[in-house]
Amino acid sequence: MLAQSAEAADDLLRARGRFAIGRGRVPIGRLALLLAVCGFSYGCAMGAFAGRPLQCLFSGLKVPLLLAFSTAVCLPNFFVLNTLLGLRDDFVATLRGVLSAQATVAVVLLALLPVVLFVYASTDSYRAAVLANGVLFALATLGGQRTLDRHYRPLVASNPRHRIGRRAWIGLYVFVAIQLGWVLRPFIGAPGMKVSFLRDEAWSNAYVVVARDLLGMW
Repeated sequence: MLAQSAEAADDLLRARGRFAIGRGRVPIGRLALLLAVCGFSYGCAMGAFAGRPLQCLFSGLKVPLLLAFSTAVCLPNFFVLNTLLGLRDDFVATLRGVLSAQATVAVVLLALLPVVLFVYASTDSYRAAVLANGVLFALATLGGQRTLDRHYRPLVASNPRHRIGRRAWIGLYVFVAIQLGWVLRPFIGAPGMKVSFLRDEAWSNAYVVVARDLLGMW
């Protein structure tokens, strides 16, 4: 099982086999499995900062939930946009690229798992832990964008309007993922706070909170 998962991850990163660029059937099951396994593994490590097993479990569940739910929320809008742009015939290839990119984010996070554990072993600063995970998520996102670029290259070559679709996807996904990440807090678990799946103020709006804080600085 481990060897098969490693081989699947390698095929994904190299865009070969079932994960090759093209218009064939999208391997949704395999991509979902990679996202779930890799995301859960990194999430468990992410939640290990304060050494609380329940937080590890919660964070392990929440990382793949963040990636999967953000994608699921955005896909209907993305499908309509592609249809309006006259790109519906290419949507299977587009979907392959989007889902492959999300799975790549999870695979890269798994590769960075030793780094987050090293950071935790090197400091007891919660702020440092938050910063480190933020940087690692940014690196994983860049890896996902690399995969998305690879899948979109032939699409853009065949129809330049795919550039609009790609930019719209990135903007929409980032907007949704930020809010969903806010709702799913805590991921790391601040020392001194009780372990819970969601915080009491989970259903607030990230953008409203940030705007209020910025206005409060004036």
